[in-house]
Amino acid sequence: MSERIPVQLVDPPPPPSRSQPASTPWAAFGGGIYPRSFSGLFRNLRLGGAGALFLLFFGTAWLDWDGRQAVLWDLVDSRFYIFGATFWPQDFILLSALLIICAFGLFFITVFAGRVWCGYSCPQSVWTWVFLWCEKLTEGERNQRIKRDAAPWSTGKLLRRSSKHLLWLLVSLLTALTFLGYFTPIRPLAQELFSLQLEGAALFWLLFFSAATYINAGWLREQVCIHMCPYARFQSVMFDKDSLLVSYDAARGEGRGPRRKDADHRAQGLGDCLDCQLCVQVCPTGIDIRDGLQLACIGCAACIDACDSIMDKMGYARGLVRYSSEHELEGGQTRLLRPRLLGYAAVLLSMLLAFGWALQARPLAALDVTRDRGLYRENGQGEIENSYRLRLINKTQSAQRYELGLVDAAGLRLQGQQRLRLRLQAGEILDLPVSVALTAEQESQAGARPIHFQLSGIDDSQLRVRAHSTFVAPRR
Repeated sequence: MSERIPVQLVDPPPPPSRSQPASTPWAAFGGGIYPRSFSGLFRNLRLGGAGALFLLFFGTAWLDWDGRQAVLWDLVDSRFYIFGATFWPQDFILLSALLIICAFGLFFITVFAGRVWCGYSCPQSVWTWVFLWCEKLTEGERNQRIKRDAAPWSTGKLLRRSSKHLLWLLVSLLTALTFLGYFTPIRPLAQELFSLQLEGAALFWLLFFSAATYINAGWLREQVCIHMCPYARFQSVMFDKDSLLVSYDAARGEGRGPRRKDADHRAQGLGDCLDCQLCVQVCPTGIDIRDGLQLACIGCAACIDACDSIMDKMGYARGLVRYSSEHELEGGQTRLLRPRLLGYAAVLLSMLLAFGWALQARPLAALDVTRDRGLYRENGQGEIENSYRLRLINKTQSAQRYELGLVDAAGLRLQGQQRLRLRLQAGEILDLPVSVALTAEQESQAGARPIHFQLSGIDDSQLRVRAHSTFVAPRR
């Protein structure tokens, strides 16, 4: 008979940062985490990056370029303006390439320094920090918020809570308005909104994105990073022992405990960690970095700034919590130049060069050919004709003259002549039906043969594009 090992269930204690009473209805949606204010190098870097992103996001939508909005995805006319360039649905392969480049860039950054994208640049994190600032502005610092949430409702509590949510809603509304402004001209959109004339699809999407911002950044907060973001799930497979991650130096910090500033803590058997819990209190996801690398860590380095401030006050060396690698924590050295990182860098650089070349070489004119369903017909001169429908697009931002003709087409004639001259306005799309005839002296060439149309710019010789189809003739 095998020996039985007794098992006793023990409920783990709640994390120190979750001080909100369990009865609070929204505790499951991030309300139990009260990040504390702090200052430091990495906070300043994050504020600088977030400020630049905010300026880019909210400011770019209001810029003009040659009498139109500088950056606009015109869904009605199916074109995308980026300052002096115009992109069409035929150019969407470039968008796919750009997304792949961004993915490889994220892989490279993750291998090098973990989830710094999440902590410094991810919109979810940036907007959450903004909402937390609104919360601090209206409800006070961490301890005040904890006490106020635990206290019964009063007029002051209601006013502060209402002010916070009004600020949240205002930020959400401005975010949604700016986001929609990249898909429909923002000035008329803003005018219709503030004159209360906005309706239809625009009103629906404005309310939708406002609600999404309000819920994600105000209520869900860290739950998005922990449970909803797929990046948190596969990040660990990209780390290696030389990745720079936010880490606690246990060899230096243990054992933990309070002490006097002038005491010899080593003689007392203590490490450098005072167990002050400040690293936990500033964490936006409520984790204890001293427990090791965790799924919820977004690499924001708030705990580094908090710990360094305590080390400065105690006169200890900084870096008890720092960006470090597993090799370094084990007593070795971090290898920055390693095959995995260099491989990602080489692929990323190659993709950037290829994307730059494709962007520069993309044709600024488009020509699509569709052959009519009928096989062929005989015209009044007894010649065999095939009919085609051509779509011509002037992708430039100025009017252009073009010449349309056939190339490598011995015995074929375009609409009774060799070439057609056309003029297209900036961004104009022309649907042009044409017919191609097989001359009498070439009628012995029966069956199917390739045919090539070429559109050439007259004003700009670099505007040249070809399209291919098939010409069918019967046997006589």
